[in-house]
Amino acid sequence: MAKIADKVFELIEETVNAQGVELWDVRFVKEGVSHYLRVFIDKPGGVDINDCTNVSHAIDPIIDEADPIDVSYYLEVSSPGLNRELTREKHFKAMLTKPITVKLYKAFEGQKQISGKLIDYDDGPTVLLDDGRTVKFTAADISKAILNEDF
Repeated sequence: MAKIADKVFELIEETVNAQGVELWDVRFVKEGVSHYLRVFIDKPGGVDINDCTNVSHAIDPIIDEADPIDVSYYLEVSSPGLNRELTREKHFKAMLTKPITVKLYKAFEGQKQISGKLIDYDDGPTVLLDDGRTVKFTAADISKAILNEDF
């Protein structure tokens, strides 16, 4: 399903950006019996319902014409939210100096979740921990990384 999301991202990125917002991410997921194509958009100051509606109307015909999805699905366009997931290199680079939480596949010093300030990104984030240590993770170490505005 990641390949479908990547394909849709490529198809719609220019059109989304032309709407005055940034394409943050695309996800294609199955929940129960239904499939969802989720398009996340952002802009300084945040997005509103009009941004979501405009993007939805602009990208729907592009996706329909390219037809990259062979099952019935629901299209959802929304903000990535305050505690957004960081999935692409550009996300990490845009969030340098911000607090993040990294969930790991394997425990690091007995923990599978690490929080701290994102201080660098080079094939994975470098995180400054509360005790002043820095820890470097590779992209392969991470199951999920989120902006942690509650940190």
